[in-house]
Amino acid sequence: MSARLALAAVLLSVSGLVHAAAGPMGYADARHLLARTGFGPTDAEVRAFAGLTRDQAVTALLRDARTTAATPPPAWALETGPTGAPRGDNVSEETRRAYRQLQIRQDLELRGWWLQEMLATTSPLTERMTLFWHNHFVSSQQKVRVARFMYTQNALLRANALGNFGTMLHAVSKDPAMLIYLDTAQSRKGQPNENFAREVMELFTLGEGHYGEQDIKEAARAFTGWSIDRETGQFLFRPGAHDNGVKTVLGKTGRFDGDAVLDLLLVRPETSEFVAAKLWREFVSPEPDAREVQRIAQAFRGQNLDVKAALRALLQSDAFWAAENRGALVKSPVELVVGTLRQLELTPAAAAPFAVAATGMGQVLLSPPNVKGWPGGDVWINSTTLLARKQFLDRLVRAAEAPVMAKTMANSGEPPTSTAGEPNTSREALMATPTATTMLAAPATPPTEAEENRARARRAALALERGMRNLQFDATVWVAQRQGNSPAAKMDTAQALLLPLPAVTADPSTGEIDAASFVRATLLDPAYQLK
Repeated sequence: MSARLALAAVLLSVSGLVHAAAGPMGYADARHLLARTGFGPTDAEVRAFAGLTRDQAVTALLRDARTTAATPPPAWALETGPTGAPRGDNVSEETRRAYRQLQIRQDLELRGWWLQEMLATTSPLTERMTLFWHNHFVSSQQKVRVARFMYTQNALLRANALGNFGTMLHAVSKDPAMLIYLDTAQSRKGQPNENFAREVMELFTLGEGHYGEQDIKEAARAFTGWSIDRETGQFLFRPGAHDNGVKTVLGKTGRFDGDAVLDLLLVRPETSEFVAAKLWREFVSPEPDAREVQRIAQAFRGQNLDVKAALRALLQSDAFWAAENRGALVKSPVELVVGTLRQLELTPAAAAPFAVAATGMGQVLLSPPNVKGWPGGDVWINSTTLLARKQFLDRLVRAAEAPVMAKTMANSGEPPTSTAGEPNTSREALMATPTATTMLAAPATPPTEAEENRARARRAALALERGMRNLQFDATVWVAQRQGNSPAAKMDTAQALLLPLPAVTADPSTGEIDAASFVRATLLDPAYQLK
């Protein structure tokens, strides 16, 4: 990794791609900023920012951030009142199964809606931060099982994505999806559940090593009585279930309730440092610079934990723009899928199949693998997931051929094969968790692992075929629209848009190459997996 980054720094410096911060950024800097803070910028977006200084560009990004989605959500997501979940011992299994199937379908619809918003939004930074906080304040449809609650949390995170961290922490702590996911709704006086108290310290605020087991036990008492009103689906405080006794948390003593404990966590310097380090790993490099993290955390605290203040300090840092940090991060599956569609200027008729495609690469929107979320980074890449990524990119460029390929795979009942011809039967890599369609029917006899893999491969192939049915990509036209006085110059411009580093294998200057082959080679270049 270090040798690659050192080479990247030399290449970027020699080619003059790193500019002084005082003048206009130019194309390379604009592309870097928008790629890191969005999902793959278009050429028009890059050129619109290229004439700005770095400070002007950061100001524009933060100023224009949305707090609501531009894409209307499914009608059911806005419903209020009881969820309709069957309760009681007398409910038939058929009724329970029908409800599960409804939630599964709504979950898939919601994932497609969110991916569509990532494609359509005028504020990619908002969606990037919504995804970031979704992976910070983790909840999962796999446990929550009420898609409406997952939508409500998603909207909450978007509304506060670039707002005040303290406000967001208080709100998400009382969010129905979070109350279910970390079992707070089951916590009551005399029997406090410690799950939320532990995770709010370890994963949401302080980080490991800055609290003790007794702090968790005492804080758990403070969160008793936090529940959900079954009639409205909203947060409900139940005084009779709350432990109003004296508690000692992080050296402070009082009759703390849940909000008071959250306030104790928010004023600790470890909280701003923990969040600043996490933002660094998201936007700059895998290994935070301790001194820079302290500086960003100080700016964060100085503005009362305003997220924009932290992002401004981070995005204006020399480290963010440094040559050695370009191409230092690995795209997540969602970034790869959404970014490719955006950069190739492709508009799918339905986004849900592309959410399924991201699932096949290991990222299930609205269902992180555990309370710690997706680990990200190099973990996104292994021999199986890399194959799934390349198959997706190859099919996308060859959109006209995709239906035939998918139909052939579906009819054969075989999973995708590797370049060596071996079946790709990794259970974890093909699907991190079951997709909606996988879960619709419960077979009488549990399938074997091989049968599950084949079934998932068929469904993923068919979903992708449906998604690409009306998706046409003309590489010749797309390349011709790039700036340049010759085909080779236009290809160079295209690569400057698509790649964060010089191409490893796709070099148009090595000989004559048609546009389709060039785009395909560029997307399959190792550098395209990076940002």
